[in-house]
Amino acid sequence: MKTDRTIRRKLVGVVVKNSGTLTFSVDVTSVGVHKRYGKVVRGSKRYLVHDASGIAQLGDLVEISETRPISKRKTWRIESVVKKA
Repeated sequence: MKTDRTIRRKLVGVVVKNSGTLTFSVDVTSVGVHKRYGKVVRGSKRYLVHDASGIAQLGDLVEISETRPISKRKTWRIESVVKKA
């Protein structure tokens, strides 16, 4: 049985910045429909991501998942590289 601790969010985004030796900034784009007007609304958000294995590079499309807090703003880690740059 899955509990709340084992269910972690997963997102897909593009690596846009190398912020250190083990940290990357990933831009995740979301698309939705406005509730009232029905217009397609696009949004994006940047996440600081931990990459302990060093598999990601700038421009890669990566899958990230939630994890325990690693630092003040870094609570995501890279699961896999979906598409190389």
